[in-house]
Amino acid sequence: MSRPTLVLGPSLGTSSAALWGTCADLLRADFDLQPWDLPGHGENREPVSGALTVPDLARAVLSQVEGPFWYAGDSVGGAVGLQLALDAPDRVLGAVLCCTGARIGTPGSWAERAELVRRAGTSALVAASAERWFGPGFVDHQPRRASELVRALADADPAGYAAVCGALAGFDVRERLRDVVVPVLAVAGSHDVATPPESLREIADGVRDGRYVELDGVAHLAPAEAPEQVAALIREHCLARTERTA
Repeated sequence: MSRPTLVLGPSLGTSSAALWGTCADLLRADFDLQPWDLPGHGENREPVSGALTVPDLARAVLSQVEGPFWYAGDSVGGAVGLQLALDAPDRVLGAVLCCTGARIGTPGSWAERAELVRRAGTSALVAASAERWFGPGFVDHQPRRASELVRALADADPAGYAAVCGALAGFDVRERLRDVVVPVLAVAGSHDVATPPESLREIADGVRDGRYVELDGVAHLAPAEAPEQVAALIREHCLARTERTA
């Protein structure tokens, strides 16, 4: 029996390899994993031309994946998961959405971030992002994983990063959550200030088939901070449903 496809979506400023690496290793035996990277991030070095939207990012994912698939994403990767569930319910079997929201931040805050990156590069964000990304004690307990994530941010192309900021500035599907018909597991980090637990509760309560889980001690990058827990939640959410429909 072939393994189900699981698409893995990244957070802004990270690569899928850095964010999902340990978690992906735990899932590899059960899924055909298909990670993707944001423009200018990780393995995606295609030049960015013009503005981007979250629907653009969702269409890019659909063009890279064949057949039906499960989806797991963090932050903007989770936003893309919501968009995929709205735009392609015939392709998306279900989604695990970590540390995200139906709207993330405000248009003004994203415009300011994009301007800073255009002017000073992504390295200007390293200190503030490291403080916001990780829960208490993570950097001390997992210095290598933390340094890989910070390095991915420093290596991100400013134009690509700024374009994704623009995509998030225009993203707001709060009024469309009821149109999401695929099963959704919303995973919050108890220490996440960028997308606090109430953002994930809003998703779980708003979609037609939603469930909420909160990870204690986790901030904004749950797949890297708590890979064992996230992998177990993905297996529970996706494999059990796959077996029921097989």
